[in-house]
Amino acid sequence: MRALTIAATGMSAQQTRVEVISNNLSNMSTTGFDPRRAEFADLHYQQHTRAGTINAADGTVLPTGVQLGLGVRPSSVSVQLAQGALTETGGDLDVAIEGRGYLEVALPNGQPAYTRDGALKRGPDGLVVTADGHAVAPEIVIPDDARALSLNPDGELFAYFEEGGPAQPLGQLTLAGFANAKGLEALGSNLFAETEASGPARLAAPGEDGLGTLRQGYLEDSSVDAVQEVTELIEAQRGYELNAKVISAADQMLGATTQVR
Repeated sequence: MRALTIAATGMSAQQTRVEVISNNLSNMSTTGFDPRRAEFADLHYQQHTRAGTINAADGTVLPTGVQLGLGVRPSSVSVQLAQGALTETGGDLDVAIEGRGYLEVALPNGQPAYTRDGALKRGPDGLVVTADGHAVAPEIVIPDDARALSLNPDGELFAYFEEGGPAQPLGQLTLAGFANAKGLEALGSNLFAETEASGPARLAAPGEDGLGTLRQGYLEDSSVDAVQEVTELIEAQRGYELNAKVISAADQMLGATTQVR
C-alpha cells in the first residue's frame, strides 16, 4: 500500500521543518543571524492514464487522466535575508552593517570568508580580528599606545593617542557583496564562503555599490521572529501528527485485508 510510504515522506518532511525551526530559535541571540526556511516539492507521479489520451474510437480525449503522487521531498533550506535591529553596545570595535554587505575575514588556510558579525576585537599583536581570531581583511593594526578609536560610516578607522590630539588614520574596512547572497555556504561561527551559486565577491568601500554603511558602537541582532517561528512549529507538529494518522489508518486497512478469507 503506497499510503504508508507516502505518509512516511510527509513525516520526514515535517521533521526536517522542525529541525530548521529549532535551529532558528536556538540562534535568536546570535549576532547578525538570518533565519532559514525549509522548502519542499512533490515527488514524481505514477501515470496510470495520461491526460489527453484518446479514450474512444470517436476521438474522445480524457481531460485529466489519472496521476498518483508518491509523496514529498525537501527541495532546499533557504536563508531569509533581512536587516536585524541594531543594539547599542558602546564598544569601539563593535561594528554594525546597515545594508546588505559582509565583512571579509581571512581563515587560517588563507581562504577568504565573510560575516555580518561585527563584534571585532584587538588581537595580541594589535591586529583587528573576529571573536574567533580571524583577521579582518584588509588587515588593520592598532598601535599599543592608541587611547581611543573612531570609525566613520565609510569604514575609515582612526586612532587617538593623546587627549585632544589629532586623529591618525589606521586603515579602511571594506564590504563584500554577492549577486546571490542566499547561495553562500554557511561554515558556522557566523562565517560564510562564496560558492558557484553566490557568484564571486564584489568588494567596495562602505557607502558604495549599495552595500551599506558601518555604525560604530552597535551590533546587529538576529532577524529571527520568535512568534512566527513558534507558529510554524505548531503547523509542523500538526502536519506530522496527520501523516502519522495516515500511517495508522493504512495499517488498519492492511490488517483488515489480511483477515479476509
